[in-house]
Amino acid sequence: MTRPGTRPDHEPPPRTLDLPAALAPGRTFALVAGVERYGISHHWNLRGPARDALRFARWLTGPGEVPAANVTLLLSPLDDPERLDWTLSPALAELREAYRPATEANAKSALLEELPQCDGDLLWIFWAGHGYLGRDGELMLPCADAGPGQIRHLNLDSALRWWKTDLVKHRRFPLQAALVDACRVDAPRDSRWNFGSTDYGGGNTVPGRRQFRLYASREGEAARNDAERGAGRFTEALLEQLGDRSVREGLTGLPQAARRIHHAFQELRERGEGWQLPQFVVDRDWDAGSFLDDGPYGPPPPSAARLDQTGWDGLGDLFEGRGLPRCAYEAYTWAFKESGCAAPVHHGLPADTLLDLVEDLDDRQGGRDGMPLAVPFVHYLADRAARPRGPAGGLGDPAWAARLAQWVRAARERLALPVLRPPPAPARRAALHVRLESPPGGEDGLLARMWLRGEHTRHLWESEDGPVALAAVRAELVRRLALLAAAPGDGEEDGAPYGAWSAVDRIEFHVPYEMLETDFDQWPVPRGPAGRTRPLGMLYEVVVRCPQEREDTRTAWRAKWSWMHTQGGRHPDTVRVVEDTDVTDALGVRLGSRTAPACVLGHASAARSDALLEAVLESGVPAAVWQRGGGAPPGGLPARLSPEALPGAPAVLGLPARVTEVRRAAAGGAAEGADRLVLLWDDPDDTIDLRSLL
Repeated sequence: MTRPGTRPDHEPPPRTLDLPAALAPGRTFALVAGVERYGISHHWNLRGPARDALRFARWLTGPGEVPAANVTLLLSPLDDPERLDWTLSPALAELREAYRPATEANAKSALLEELPQCDGDLLWIFWAGHGYLGRDGELMLPCADAGPGQIRHLNLDSALRWWKTDLVKHRRFPLQAALVDACRVDAPRDSRWNFGSTDYGGGNTVPGRRQFRLYASREGEAARNDAERGAGRFTEALLEQLGDRSVREGLTGLPQAARRIHHAFQELRERGEGWQLPQFVVDRDWDAGSFLDDGPYGPPPPSAARLDQTGWDGLGDLFEGRGLPRCAYEAYTWAFKESGCAAPVHHGLPADTLLDLVEDLDDRQGGRDGMPLAVPFVHYLADRAARPRGPAGGLGDPAWAARLAQWVRAARERLALPVLRPPPAPARRAALHVRLESPPGGEDGLLARMWLRGEHTRHLWESEDGPVALAAVRAELVRRLALLAAAPGDGEEDGAPYGAWSAVDRIEFHVPYEMLETDFDQWPVPRGPAGRTRPLGMLYEVVVRCPQEREDTRTAWRAKWSWMHTQGGRHPDTVRVVEDTDVTDALGVRLGSRTAPACVLGHASAARSDALLEAVLESGVPAAVWQRGGGAPPGGLPARLSPEALPGAPAVLGLPARVTEVRRAAAGGAAEGADRLVLLWDDPDDTIDLRSLL
């Protein structure tokens, strides 16, 4: 890594910049923003951007000697603002009294009304927080008041175009620098993400006005934030380069600083120490020329490792006639991690066949040690194909697994590739299943059976003497959960220890159609001292299933479930929100006409709730969330249950855990009515029946 203040051998000397004669700290102005807390969801919250903004303001008002009155500071910190370090420079004491929340209104007012009226030569824009790309590639920076109905934001590209026009007086601000520590991933293309359409317009372009843009990531990539240290990786590197330079020195040295940052992170990637970090995009030098192109202003990017013809021939045989397996998304993303590359931020997979996926991987930048991305991809498939088929994600195809593994071994030997680590094992889960059926003779009560399902399946209990009351099923469930929660070796029955099953985290109720809205999640379970109880849905993931209604739609049911898993639960078409107006006699046919959707969020009223559930089951949709008794919960289901699509945020496959979080919040009074949520989660790969009910 290059030390600050030195130039790599291939770095050209700084270009001469014709600065305005009067350029001075007093004629420098800035908008500095750090957004950590967002109104749309607590999942959006970050730790670090407010501190980064304050540190950049410290450089401006400290070594840069810019008057505090010239800096507009917008902060929406996660914690109490008083916990921020305002002692970094004397000028920050003034900003402590003058900063405003980082709302859309404050950002637009500062950038489009207040700052253009100032008489200055240089404008700095520094923004730290989330970032998304719109349909036309414009960079949208969500503000603190972003909400589920409208994601209020600053359209930075539109604002910078505005700043090039004569709406800013001709002689003012000939130099403008925008530094953004934010992701540049595509905004999801569905109605749950309403950014709206924002364009600030502008006047006539003023010749000679120059802009420098430095972003923390390339288009489609995520910028990384170090939550433990409360710092953005980009801001850390930027401030290290700025050091104690003056505003004039910082301005003229920005292109060189950008190149050093770029090369430093490239070295980390090549050493395998920073695969997850983005490369940097520098838009233009001060003379409007790119300085990271081939030639004297930057080295060419490293060549990508590619498959040879022998490898392609082998894959043609291996993949012939096979559709995408349910682990395709996990294999695709793991290939980047194992090869030392930053994975692209896809909302699902970029192709529909295995060969097309490999072609996509082969066209992308290779990782350390010349590892073609296709090799770890096939390695992952081999691992999952060798595992037994079931809810844990195995494909149950040992013959195919052996052929895949042989291809990987041959490719490694032929291309002199390093050893690959085993893919991570599927998460170990155990679910307790409760099946309830109405007696065939019409007697009172229910036929019931319970079993455990994890790596193995174990029968627990059955109502062998005839139908039982629902209260008896509840009592038996509570008893079984107590045994399963006992320490290993302490809970034994019939000579078999329960300790291996103690980590049960989900209860699945297989019920007749008329019991779908039974309040199983509200069943009281003993918890703690003095006879205290907690609702079952607070302690476990509680889902319902309806196996008796799947016979006529088994093909569509399996296809939708498999497609949802293949896409990692992140494809934008996975979820469909259904309102009252959508609930018609043809809804079931429409939902089942294509593989998508695989999940329905129901906003139907009580009068239309039954028709909604009938349509879900008729269509083969395997997952649905609605409110018991009908109606739309306060704030709407998408705002609280949809995957936020941020890097690392839970996808649709995490819906059972997300519903549990909402139920827990509701029990604490945080979301009125949310405890009435019902989750249908019907896995066709986990429909085992141990023996017939009486």
